[in-house]
Amino acid sequence: MSKKEIFQKIKRKLIVSCQALPEEPLYIENGTIMPLMALAAKQAGAAGIRTNGKRDVEEIKKLVDLPIIGLIKKKYEGFEQYITVTMKEIEDLIEAKSDIIALDCTMRKRVDRKTINEFIAEIKEKYPEIILMADISTFEEGINAEKAGADLIGTTLSGYTPYSKKIEGPDFELVERLVKEVKIPVIAEGRIHEPKQAKQMLDIGAYAVVVGGAITRPFEIASRFVAEIEK
Repeated sequence: MSKKEIFQKIKRKLIVSCQALPEEPLYIENGTIMPLMALAAKQAGAAGIRTNGKRDVEEIKKLVDLPIIGLIKKKYEGFEQYITVTMKEIEDLIEAKSDIIALDCTMRKRVDRKTINEFIAEIKEKYPEIILMADISTFEEGINAEKAGADLIGTTLSGYTPYSKKIEGPDFELVERLVKEVKIPVIAEGRIHEPKQAKQMLDIGAYAVVVGGAITRPFEIASRFVAEIEK
């Protein structure tokens, strides 16, 4: 699919995040059930999938024909960034045929000692056709990501960096500010737990909405029910 086709497919639609980390109940050491999650999302009408790891990108693509946002979560000792931090992860995701690659575009210190602007420039020089989704946590990081050459901005990390605003629900304010200031699509992501919140994001101008924990993470879903019941 071309960039134009991918963008058209996800416009004003739901993207479902299908991920399971090693410490989570749905994680399988030598296998994956995420393709089944992705298939269920597709059958429900989702327009795209966001997933973690080369294996899950490859396996999901065998089962569904939706645009895939691929990322690789890997922690580097002494550094806070963990979403597609180095060129090795970029290359693995390209090999897996990710349609879009998400990466940490916060302004935090990087393991490669480069600025995020330098890293994006390096990626674009090597892979000029790749579509990059900038995962950011603040308005300033979103503005910088556009200047650096990102193709999409995702509010994925809002509230998950030490310096970003901590709120219980979705960061509507950040999405609205970015929509007004940038020319590239803004993808709303982060703590969107109810359908009406997803719709509200689209109403304020989000290009698309990513939902994960409220759909594909039963531990998180059950925990919210338990917490409310025990109040």
